[in-house]
Formats: sequence, structure tokens, C-alpha cells
Amino acid sequence: MLHVLVIYDISDDRIRTKVADMCLNYGLDRVQNSAFVGQLPRGLQEELMLRIEKLLGSETGIVQLIAVNPKDWANRIEVCNA
Repeated sequence: MLHVLVIYDISDDRIRTKVADMCLNYGLDRVQNSAFVGQLPRGLQEELMLRIEKLLGSETGIVQLIAVNPKDWANRIEVCNA
């Protein structure tokens, strides 16, 4: 399985919520409002992006799925006040 980062900027609230729900349904973890991380095999990555593309339709927005090296992710630097 590959580690992935999914980030998006979608103007329509309804579609943005559905994309977030879809990411959660695929087992990804939310790390920011419009960012999810997790592990997905290549086939599920493609399936997720096709479903998101269909959902987005002609609405304005961008969704990116980026493969992340697990070693790089483990060595990330983070500042968090929660």
C-alpha cells in the first residue's frame, strides 16, 4: 500500500462535504480541513479520484492526490496548538 496525501480546494460547500466524507470512507485520516492522509493501494487511489471527478462535475475546484514516502512523512515537522 502507498501512503497518500489528498488535498482539495472546492468552492461548493455540499460537494466539499461529500469529498471529505468520501475520503473518510476510504479510510483516510483528516489532518486539516481540506487535507487527508492514509494508505491506499493504487487501484483504490484511482477509484477515489474517479469518484471525486464525477462528483465535482463542472463545479470549480481542484483535488490532488499525492503519493508520500512513509519515511518522509514520519520525518515531517509540525507545529500544532490544539
